[in-house]
Amino acid sequence: MADIYRIAIVGSGPAGLSAAAHAASLGISHVLLEKTDHLSDTIYKYQKGKHVMATPSQLVLRADMDFDAGKREAILGTWDKQAAERKINVRLKSEVKAISGAKGDFTIGLTDGTSIRAEAIILAIGTQGNPNLMRVPGGDMAHVQYQLDDPGEYVDEHITVIGAGDAGIENALGLAADVAQGNVVSIVNRTADFSRAKSANVKLLMAARDEGRMNIITDASPNRVEKDYLVLDTRDGEARFRCDRIIARMGSAAPRKFIEACGIEFTSEDREAFPKLSPAFESTNPGIYVIGALAGYPLIKHCMNQGYDAVEFINGNTALKPADEPILEKKFVYLPQKRSVDEWLEFIRTSVTILNELSPLQMREFMLDSEVKAYGKNEIIFEKNAPGSSLFCIAQGKVDIPLPDGRSTGIVIPQGSIFGEVGLVSGRRRGSTIRSIDDTIVVDIPRNAILKLMASVPAVKRAVTRISTERQLLQMWQSGLQSADLAGVLETAEIKAVRAGEAIFREGDESRDVYVIRSGSMVVEKNIGGKPIFLSYVPAGNYVGELELFDNGVRKNTVRAAVKSEVIKLNGDAFRALLEAQPTFFAQAKTAMGERTDLASFIEAKKDSFGSVVDMYSATANFLVDNGVGEATDVLLIDENLCVGCDNCEKACADSHDGISRLDREAGRTFAHLHVPTSCRHCEHPHCMADCPPTAIHRGQDGEVYIDETCIGCGNCQRNCPYGVIRMEKEPPKKPSLWTWFLFGKGPGPGEASHDWAYANMPKGVEKAKRAVKCDMCSGIEGGASCVRACPTGAAIRVAPEEFLSVARLQRGDA
Repeated sequence: MADIYRIAIVGSGPAGLSAAAHAASLGISHVLLEKTDHLSDTIYKYQKGKHVMATPSQLVLRADMDFDAGKREAILGTWDKQAAERKINVRLKSEVKAISGAKGDFTIGLTDGTSIRAEAIILAIGTQGNPNLMRVPGGDMAHVQYQLDDPGEYVDEHITVIGAGDAGIENALGLAADVAQGNVVSIVNRTADFSRAKSANVKLLMAARDEGRMNIITDASPNRVEKDYLVLDTRDGEARFRCDRIIARMGSAAPRKFIEACGIEFTSEDREAFPKLSPAFESTNPGIYVIGALAGYPLIKHCMNQGYDAVEFINGNTALKPADEPILEKKFVYLPQKRSVDEWLEFIRTSVTILNELSPLQMREFMLDSEVKAYGKNEIIFEKNAPGSSLFCIAQGKVDIPLPDGRSTGIVIPQGSIFGEVGLVSGRRRGSTIRSIDDTIVVDIPRNAILKLMASVPAVKRAVTRISTERQLLQMWQSGLQSADLAGVLETAEIKAVRAGEAIFREGDESRDVYVIRSGSMVVEKNIGGKPIFLSYVPAGNYVGELELFDNGVRKNTVRAAVKSEVIKLNGDAFRALLEAQPTFFAQAKTAMGERTDLASFIEAKKDSFGSVVDMYSATANFLVDNGVGEATDVLLIDENLCVGCDNCEKACADSHDGISRLDREAGRTFAHLHVPTSCRHCEHPHCMADCPPTAIHRGQDGEVYIDETCIGCGNCQRNCPYGVIRMEKEPPKKPSLWTWFLFGKGPGPGEASHDWAYANMPKGVEKAKRAVKCDMCSGIEGGASCVRACPTGAAIRVAPEEFLSVARLQRGDA
């Protein structure tokens, strides 16, 4: 006859082991089933010597097993010892094949043919056994692995870790720890942010890079695996790297087929979705409880607390509150209504659209990183141009965008929606003032917290993307359009990532779809005389492809990405229906289409006579795109036919910035007569912002990217800038006035470079900290850019690329 237990626990990781230990301490009949020959396979599979963190630090540990930060081996040793001391009933080499029955009488079938009966079951099997695979050509080659046991085994290899969550970072750090091993270690992150990782791990990673032990590749993803090489899609196109070994740590997912066979439902159809659970961890199959990573809580301390709590719930202690209850209570204490933590969490989850599909457990973790704020009627939540990159969700009430005189613009954001998404995506200052209309409750979600949530819960990413797409289209098109008008277009909308150089459509293709450039930029080309000729540059916030809406649908030009970009693909028929239903918008679109049609007609009429002028123009435009103009919002160019080498531009820059020039005229690349000096491009999506610990880098109201006085001199921005326009400089002594020089001979005289004087007069024996400096477009200085104003010949110009890079200049005769 099969054994009968009060509780059967499946999986002996931190959650399962904690549950078994508490059952043992309460004298509850139990069995802990582990498929391997050792306890806690989760920790056992960590790399040898790994330092295990005990986060979150503010959370109290509630468990009958000890746990604190320390080495993998020490933690496993402690748990093995305590499991024996606490007389936990462990059955090793007991893999579960199936679960049947109902609450009070479950049957657990094992792969060895035996079975176990239990009144309740706790599933704590984690997700490690179901890793996300590299689904690219060559991803199944022998040198691709998903586990790192001992970093010390590898010597003199080029090793690439794919994935920059905690597991990936820790693997990379372990491989790079001992320089004597001679490994060349790289880590690849598909974004510029390390939102999935603990901040302590990110700091260690950056330190390893600074010491020359680590290569960090961001904004990249695998394209294919070759023998001895890895090919990545990067912001600049394909890149091929030497690679002897790939360690893929791209996350994992629940073993869905097994879980659903147990009668447990999931929150959605997404691969990364988690089981539906009650606040007591009970699944949709009563009597089966789910805890740990399988419940969406991968942190060890969370897992162990859940193991303890689940046993308490099964044992009838339904009044038990989770260990994070006191922390969450403090977040809600100043809100006007009096609700319990569970009631507040459920109210926020059901009220805010992007949070609808989160489980109660995910809501708790999410709220630990967020703040809830209440505003009265007509209170300002934030001002236009205020710094900030957090996202706001409206749980109650509504907000509007007021005019400077306090009157409403008529733009109302209702309960359930979000605002602040522009700062989240781009890092720009707040684009509008936001004011509460009624008594309003908002959730303020820090940037890293929402990025983490979007990365781990696909439904949240889809909801944020839909809302931000709708807002982008409304802002771009205006013409009195309302959200309801866009419903048909949004149903067809598809977000597509486009590699640098990749075409979204080619000349001669048959298609009527329209593409909105969400980020990055595009170049438009036409085949003339067998060569692709550059016609124009199209930055983010514009759309292409509409010329074919009302003709035979054959593409007249090729449109390709100047840099790594993102586009919104809209069905052509849906877009045409929108135009026909909205006369004002149609008229606006026809004007833009008319300008492009005129340009196309001009090109078509003149293409046979085009010669060296167009060839030179096209080659020059492509050169500028290759040198960063493709992602610039404002770029400094020097016409070397006019430049006399006086360096007035550099001197003026230094004079405007405490003696330190942000410009290096001679550096940079030249094509024909155009020179691109070393000066900030003020990129649409600044690379320098990606990893600034004090968030000292901002975008101003005129588009300038600048560094404020909170810079700590870490140098991350300098390393992240692909154009070498950021320098680390000591703060110079204050420059005396011209009168001081005239009367006392102190300070730089007329014609003497402020930069040279500043360095010559640095205090001796005083080591001053360095700070990052870069072009700020002379923000706040009357007259605009000093470098341009100081140029005696007009050789220096600052231009927006969309105006400069257009063959329409030839049509106007000003090329």
